[in-house]
This record gives sequence, structure tokens and C-alpha cells, in this order.
Amino acid sequence: MPDQVLITGASRGIGRATAERFRKEGWRVINVARGPCTVPDVVNVRVDLAEPGWEPAVEEALRDGAGQGRLCVVHNAALYERDDALTMDADHLRRVLEVNVVAPLVLNRLARPLLTDGSSLLYVSSTLGEKAVKGVASYVTTKHALIGMMRATCQDLAGTRVHTAAVCPGFTDTEMLREHMGGDPAVRANVAGMTTFGRLITPEEIAGVLYTCATTPVLNGAVIHANLGQVER
Repeated sequence: MPDQVLITGASRGIGRATAERFRKEGWRVINVARGPCTVPDVVNVRVDLAEPGWEPAVEEALRDGAGQGRLCVVHNAALYERDDALTMDADHLRRVLEVNVVAPLVLNRLARPLLTDGSSLLYVSSTLGEKAVKGVASYVTTKHALIGMMRATCQDLAGTRVHTAAVCPGFTDTEMLREHMGGDPAVRANVAGMTTFGRLITPEEIAGVLYTCATTPVLNGAVIHANLGQVER
């Protein structure tokens, strides 16, 4: 009986690499995102998590896989906006919270009846889930919140044999990072130089960490720093 994984934002970047890894391991994969995941045999649920009314489509996809083995939910989708903690509009923050924090809460509730022994709820946070940089206040705020939600999830799942963890990727070579770096090779080199390995992390490396978390209950409640060792400046 195959296991299944629901991944938000699996149309690109870390999410797509994670879908590919789980499919390689024989899992049924559900992508919940605005765009499709191009990995073969992935079930695509095309919704916008920032807008109301997406829950029935996700419930249907989960029901179609009911009776499978373990269920893993990977909360990967996130909005990354340029904003400022002192001037940010409240409605702007609410929209980011809806995708980055509220959607994981709702998905956990929808998944709860299907969480059999060995299932997992995984949160993709960030190195910015534990510190901050200038100019991305909503992202920093919500990534901190995800770590808090994971820790609360761990306590509330006690005795269920379901586990949770938060993965905090460092500078990962994704479309989102490239969009924010621009096309300047010097900027890319500077960012890569902020890891002790002098390179960007690949999405496939983070996907491997997430798969390990999904299949390793002893990591329950852990915050995993998957950042190649950041150089502190």
C-alpha cells in the first residue's frame, strides 16, 4: 500500500524537487499550488492559498488517496515580499500570513483524519525563521511563526505516533532566490560566499532532508538547519 505526500508549492524550486524525490521512492504525490508540477504522475490541485474556498479541492484529493499508508504533509509554499516592519500595510501582512501560516494550520486539520502511524507534518521554514535581515519583514515574521507552529504541533500530537519537524534551508538555488538576486553574477557570488562551502544549496539537497524527516520519527520536534554552515558577518 503506497504512502502519500501532499506538498504545497511543488510547481517549482524546493517543492518540485521534493515531489520528484518522493515519487522516486514510490509515494503518491499531491501538489497544491497555483501552477502544475511537471514531475510525472503527480496529482495537481490548482488553487491559490491566498484566496478563500480552496479546501474542498484538497479534501477531494486526499480522499482519493484514503486507505493509503503513511501521509506526509510538507508545508512549503510561501510568499516572499519586499516590505518593512515600520511601513507595511496590515492587509499586505494578512495576505502573506494567509499563505505562509494560516494555510498550514488548515491543511493540518484537513489531514488529521488520515494521519496513521508514522505519518508526518513537515514545515519548510528558513534561516530567517530564527534571525532577521532588513527589508523582508513579512517573510521573517511568518517563518518565525512556522517554527512556533511546529513546536506546538509536536506537543499536540503527543501519543499519536505522528511526528513533525521544521527544516530551515539556507541560500538555495531556486527561481525565487534568483528573482530576488537579479542577474548580476557578482551578487550571486556574494550570496554563495555566505556559506562555508562557497556555493548555493540545491533544491534536491533540501528535498533529501525533507524525505529523511518524513521517514525518521526520532526527529520529532526538531529544527533542522540545512544551510551548508552560514558564514556569520
